[in-house]
Amino acid sequence: MLVIRSIQDIPAGLASPVATIGNFDGVHRGHREIFNRVRDAATECCGMAVVITFEPHPLTVVPSRTKIDLITTAAEKEALIGAAGIDLLLVIPFTPEFSRIAAREFVSGVLVNRLGLKRLVIGYDYAFGRNREGNTDLLTALGKEYGFALEVLPPIGVGEHIFSSSEIRRLVWSGAVHQVVPLMGRHFSLGGTVVRGHGRGKGLGFPTANVVTDHELFPADGVYAVKARIAAGLFDGACNIGAKPTFGGEERTIEVYLFEFDGDLYGQTLRIFFIERLRGEQTYSDGAALRRAIDGDVVRCRRILGTTLMEEELFDTEGV
Repeated sequence: MLVIRSIQDIPAGLASPVATIGNFDGVHRGHREIFNRVRDAATECCGMAVVITFEPHPLTVVPSRTKIDLITTAAEKEALIGAAGIDLLLVIPFTPEFSRIAAREFVSGVLVNRLGLKRLVIGYDYAFGRNREGNTDLLTALGKEYGFALEVLPPIGVGEHIFSSSEIRRLVWSGAVHQVVPLMGRHFSLGGTVVRGHGRGKGLGFPTANVVTDHELFPADGVYAVKARIAAGLFDGACNIGAKPTFGGEERTIEVYLFEFDGDLYGQTLRIFFIERLRGEQTYSDGAALRRAIDGDVVRCRRILGTTLMEEELFDTEGV
C-alpha cells in the first residue's frame, strides 16, 4: 500500500480512484466493510482503491466537549488499512487551518482536482468539512457537478447492533473486552516496550513484564486473561492493570505474567491481546494474601485460555 502524507504529494494521473473518507479509529468490522466495497468498486472500473484519513484525529484539534481515547495508534491504523487490501492511503495533516476549509473547497480542490475522484463511498452518517457541511445531500449535488459517483452504505452491523468506535471504547473502558470481538473482528490489543519494574511480582513467584505503551485507550483496572506476543511467539498469561494498592502504589501500570516463558524480556516489544476480565483491582492485607489471589487468578486464566481461539491477528511485534 502506498502511503501519502501530504495533499501536495498526491501523484498525478491516478487510475480511476475510488475513495472513502473517515477517521476509521479502531478499523472495526464496519470500516472494513466500507473498505471491501471501495476495493470491489475499484476492481469493477480497473481503478485504485483509496482511503483518506486525518492525523491527528480532528476531535483533538477542533474544540470539543468530547474527550477521545483512540482505539488504535496511527501506526496500527495504517497497518490495518493496508491489511484490508487498499492501494493508496492519504493521511492528511489535520490542523486548525485545515479544519476551516469548506466541504465544497475540499471536494473540488482535493478530491476532484488533485485525486481525480471517480467514485466516493461513505457510511450513512458520515459528514466532513467546516461545520460538518459535507453531508450526503451536498456530496450528491457535488457529484453531479464534478462528475463523480456517490455511494452511501447503510448502517453496518449484526442485528440491532451497529459497529461503532464509540461503543468499542465504552466496552473497553468498562473492562468488557470479550464483548468487543464481534465488533472489531479481533481481540482488543495494545503493544508496548518491556521496562524494569520494582520486582515485586518475581518476589511473589510470578515474574511480570512491565509494559510501557503510547496507547490512549486502556481497559478498566483489574486482572485479565490475555495472550501476549513477543519475538519468541504467542504465550498465555495474566495481566494486571492498576496502581497496585496493596503496596501503596499510585501510578497506573500494566504488568503481564507469561505462564510458559522463562527469559529476559527487557527492551523487547510485547503485544497484549485481552481475552477476558477476571476481576477488578483489590487491596490485600499482605503479600501472602496477594499471592493466594494470584494463584487463583492463574488457575482461572489457564482454564479460560485453554478454550480460547485467537481471532485474526493483524499485528506483529515490530513497529505496531
